[in-house]
Amino acid sequence: MRTTKDKIILGLLTPASWIYGAVAGLRNWMFEQKFLKSVEYDIPVIGVGNLTVGGSGKTPHVEYIVSRLSTDLNVAVLSRGYKRKTKGFVLANAKSTPQTIGDEPYQIYQKFHGKVKVAACESRRKGIEELQRLFPRLDVIVLDDSFQHRWVKPKISILLTDYSRPFYKDKVLPLGRLRESPRQVNRADMVIVTKCPENLQPLDFRMASKYLDLMSFQKLFFSRYDYGQLMPVFADDAPYTVALHDLTANDSVMLLTGIAHPRYLIRHVRQYPFRVKVDHYPDHHDFSKHDIMDIKKKFEKMGGQHKIILTTEKDAVRLMHNPYFPKELKPFTFYLPVNVRMMKGVDDHDLIEEIKADISRRDVLKS
Repeated sequence: MRTTKDKIILGLLTPASWIYGAVAGLRNWMFEQKFLKSVEYDIPVIGVGNLTVGGSGKTPHVEYIVSRLSTDLNVAVLSRGYKRKTKGFVLANAKSTPQTIGDEPYQIYQKFHGKVKVAACESRRKGIEELQRLFPRLDVIVLDDSFQHRWVKPKISILLTDYSRPFYKDKVLPLGRLRESPRQVNRADMVIVTKCPENLQPLDFRMASKYLDLMSFQKLFFSRYDYGQLMPVFADDAPYTVALHDLTANDSVMLLTGIAHPRYLIRHVRQYPFRVKVDHYPDHHDFSKHDIMDIKKKFEKMGGQHKIILTTEKDAVRLMHNPYFPKELKPFTFYLPVNVRMMKGVDDHDLIEEIKADISRRDVLKS
């Protein structure tokens, strides 16, 4: 039952949501009527994005797609580079940091060790054209977080939606988390329901398919997360290794997160017997000196026979470049890698094979 305060807030947010939705809808209509022009390039472009403001797992899914495609193709990843300190087109290299290209592009660059080209540019058109100029033998470009960037028309548009909060149950900002109307799902060629529980039954897949109500040309996929072994954030300062299953009820873990929606990770960590203290910050948070000192104080106050700081892969790349992070905490700071696993859903489609089939029709697969 809603309280008076809830009703007041709802009354204030609802008109704002209508206005936001109308503006977003007008923009989409202008693209559809060609008043605003989307450009399609000769090189296949794969767009990965969502309808919500973060939290659907874009970066792990981009990494999954890139890791599979890069065995056969020359692949580049282009991102806006959210919260970077630079402007214009920046190509990742050995001297790059999260500050110069953004934390997510830096994470992707580090993971693939130069096997794929990674760049940041606020103009996706300029970024694509610059990548083509620098690397004429590129086969495909993957755009990270591109669903609302309609100035580029991707060859394949992939839309992600979180299993626990699908877009069809959400509302437009600021009433909910949607950046545009749920009807815009029709622009996607493929939809992936992400962060699914491991024990989904055939009925669950069919119900999700029913509620999504996709068009006949759209393909539906389901994925879940697999967490890897703990890795030290500061490898040179890690005197020992540790595994989560080695920690007991007498031990403590500070779960330090700066991601949009950490509930999936929190749920995973809390299945272990050790004590968990969650210290959550906003998505892409740039940890200040005050933040780091506060984290240090909280960690020192924690009890437990053994204790560690556990963070995400995205947070790790920012922490390892943070000048304020104290040396005495480095040996006890670890991150938990995450991998995407595709699940058998309603249709027996393979995501990567479907992508390659679309790309091969453009005659860019290597002989």
